[in-house]
Amino acid sequence: MIIFVETGLVIMPFLPGDSLLFAAGTFAALGSLNLWLLIFLLFIAAFLGDTLNYFIGNFIGPKVFSKDYRLLKKEHLIKTQQFYEKHGGKTIIFARFMPIIRTFAPFIAGVGTMNYRKFLSYNIIGGILWIAGFTLLGYLFGNIPAVKKNFTLVIFGIILLSMTPPLIEYLRSKFQKKTVA
Repeated sequence: MIIFVETGLVIMPFLPGDSLLFAAGTFAALGSLNLWLLIFLLFIAAFLGDTLNYFIGNFIGPKVFSKDYRLLKKEHLIKTQQFYEKHGGKTIIFARFMPIIRTFAPFIAGVGTMNYRKFLSYNIIGGILWIAGFTLLGYLFGNIPAVKKNFTLVIFGIILLSMTPPLIEYLRSKFQKKTVA
C-alpha cells in the first residue's frame, strides 16, 4: 500500500519506497514471505500507482494550463511535452531510482501528454527493475548469517537510516527559522 501511495499520489513523495522494498526483501529472506509473490505484488502496486499518477496529471494538466498564470504558462506545457517526446522513456525508468522525483515523473508525463502506450511500456520496465532490484538486494542482504542472527537490530537500523534524511531536513528548516527571527 505504501508503494502505491508513494508512486500514485503526487502529494506523497516523502514515503520511504527504496528502504521499504529493501526491508521487505530482508523479511523474505527469513522465509516468512514468498519472495516472488512479494515482488509481483509490489510491482502491481508500483505500476498502478504510477498509472494513476499519470492519469491525474493528464486530467489536471490541460485544465491548469488552459490559461497563463504567473508561474504556470502554456509555454511550460509545450516545453514539457517536447521534453517527454524526446526523453520520456529514460525519465520514467531512471526516475524510479530517485526518491521524490519518482513521484513527480509520471504526473509530469501525464501533464505533458506523453503517449500512454509509450509511458506504459517504460513504466513496466522501470517498475520491474526498481521493485526486483531493491527487493532482491534486501533478500541477499537478509541471507547474510550476521544479519539473520541480529535481524531485529538490522531492521531498526534500516528504519533509522530511512528516517534520517527527513529528520535532518526538519531540523535544518527549524534552525533556519530561528536564525532568521
